[in-house]
Amino acid sequence: MLNKLIYILLFSALITSCKSPEARKPIQSQSGTFIKESAERNKKLYEEEKDYIEKIIAKDSTHNYIMSESGFWYFYNKRDTTSSDMPDPGDIVKFTYDIKDLNGSMILSEKDNGLQQYKVDQSNQELISGVRDGIKLMKEGETVTFLFPSYKAYGYYGIEKKLGTNIPVQSTVTLHSIEQSNEN
Repeated sequence: MLNKLIYILLFSALITSCKSPEARKPIQSQSGTFIKESAERNKKLYEEEKDYIEKIIAKDSTHNYIMSESGFWYFYNKRDTTSSDMPDPGDIVKFTYDIKDLNGSMILSEKDNGLQQYKVDQSNQELISGVRDGIKLMKEGETVTFLFPSYKAYGYYGIEKKLGTNIPVQSTVTLHSIEQSNEN
């Protein structure tokens, strides 16, 4: 009889221990206000930078500025009107560029950056998104000056000891060559 009782207790313990684990309830739930507040701050920052850049453009009567679909402005220093070839994704481009603040003070010169080689839309190269987007608007041999709001430049991080956070910049880019990829 004692053996039966032990078997029954072991069997019932085995059955109750096979219960699937239950998910724990969160102690605290987030309301998402931080993300909403951050988005509002970024929208306000972009509007302020946009107004500042538009004031600079309005004062500059020597250049014809174009606004890109990506949210930055540019003008041609040297334009090629005969060619229609622009880089496609996968093409390898060689270019030089500099970075200045919007007052024209040099932050990174072409010499600092050197000749860059970039595989369009397929490289993890540490280029600001504005330069990556701007290159796709250029033809071989062209030189273009871009005005980037901070989110298209160095954003919150800036450049250590050279550029603070959330600072719009300008960059003059010269596209030296476009090497078509085999995929195109």
